[in-house]
Amino acid sequence: MHLSRWKKSAVIGTTAVAAAGLLTATIMGAQGATSAQRAGTSGHVTHATLHALNNSGVTGGADVIVRNGRLEVDLKGRHLLKGMPHAEHIHFGAKAAHECPTVADDSNADHRLNTAEGLPKYGPVRVSLTTSGDTSAKSVLAVDRYPTAPNGKIHYNRKGIKVSPRVARGIKRGNAVLVIHGIDYNGNGKYDFSAGKSELDPTLPAEATDPVTCGVLKVVTNASGSPVPLPALTGKN
Repeated sequence: MHLSRWKKSAVIGTTAVAAAGLLTATIMGAQGATSAQRAGTSGHVTHATLHALNNSGVTGGADVIVRNGRLEVDLKGRHLLKGMPHAEHIHFGAKAAHECPTVADDSNADHRLNTAEGLPKYGPVRVSLTTSGDTSAKSVLAVDRYPTAPNGKIHYNRKGIKVSPRVARGIKRGNAVLVIHGIDYNGNGKYDFSAGKSELDPTLPAEATDPVTCGVLKVVTNASGSPVPLPALTGKN
């Protein structure tokens, strides 16, 4: 499906980190953190292990560092549909369960989970992980600015993503969830209407907006179980 058929809005909404003795390579490896060098003042890290939804086989991991109301996100995903845009978001809601949905959340019994059915678990979109430009919920389906998974893989890294104090607190407390969307149910190598229309926008196919992998951004802790502050991001935010 050509990108021109997409709309740019929708109904809904770091080997080891150089931690100056605060975090060892063993701990970071156990948490799945990616390689990066850090220096400066303190921040906080969360890590998500991404698990497949909708029998997609899509897995991966993500690290989100919070510092002074800004984020660095390093995300890797594999087994995604090649060459098609994959919307990826950080979800958070005060009244959400702060979890990933399961098959039990298929409320209309159509044998697939759509984005809306997952909202009670992961909450609304708060951050759109676009490659450039706006990162707010307004860009929830700005598909011309999402990764297209060459060879079925995504490695996304972006720094300086500004978030509200409320969202920053939610992430630092381990209450945010990372979700990637876009699935090829019928295996024809593109998004089509084989599974019907998206509940977000009837002009979009469900394949384009259904979630394919999800992970809770859990707080990385030290041996005592305390949250680990990490050095701040280098460079400008």
